[in-house]
Amino acid sequence: MLANPAYDIALVADQGKRDTQEDAIAARFFDAIEAGYVVVADGMGGHDAGDVASGLVKATWQSQLDDILEREEFNDGTAAEHLTQVALHANDAVAEYLQKNGTDLQMGSTLLGVLLRGKHLHWVSVGDSPLYLCRNGFMMRINEDHSMAPMIDAQVSDGSLSEEEARAHPDRNQLTSVIMGAPVPKLDCPEAPVELAKGDVLLAASDGLQYLDDDHIQSIANSCKDQPARDLAVALVQALRAKAHPDQDNITIAVIKPLNI
Repeated sequence: MLANPAYDIALVADQGKRDTQEDAIAARFFDAIEAGYVVVADGMGGHDAGDVASGLVKATWQSQLDDILEREEFNDGTAAEHLTQVALHANDAVAEYLQKNGTDLQMGSTLLGVLLRGKHLHWVSVGDSPLYLCRNGFMMRINEDHSMAPMIDAQVSDGSLSEEEARAHPDRNQLTSVIMGAPVPKLDCPEAPVELAKGDVLLAASDGLQYLDDDHIQSIANSCKDQPARDLAVALVQALRAKAHPDQDNITIAVIKPLNI
């Protein structure tokens, strides 16, 4: 949990049922400029690969954002440009690692980087790590999902698949964009910020959170709306443990509650 006059932040991580923890998460806030960040990276590639990739993504984000915010170079007009460049630098870091250690390694990572200043929310994301906004009792995903899931769900809408078939589709979690040292085909980084409102809650997570369906996540968020961010983070992890899915992925969650809005 981070103490900050502008935001109540809680970070949690759990290995789930996997043999290793391949997720990485970090946060830092700068009181002088009322700004800060959270980064979530979900690695893939197994031991000594996925954790390395997510670690490189996290470290690159921290180094780049620390430099930007310490020099107070951030403003809404340049945020998207800065965040896009940070994502590409993270991709370069993975490429450099592969060049030094063998390009036959199969490794990669998602990137979900959240940048906050006052009421304004910016983000950059590559991959399927979700960013949820909970507002007025409802929850919606606000970043793009770079996996096959949206295309498979579209087949439900046109009647090609049933909801059950879509949920169980073997290609559902296949990524369409990822940080892996190669060209990045899709990157989500809106030019304009989202303006946060009183009572808003943000959830930035790896896709391990999605072993709970959206209605369940929303219900837990609503039940914890008047409690500290830490209580919501713990409640989400407890719900995932109680579900006890035999293939539960690594779980990494940042709960962000803006204050003084």
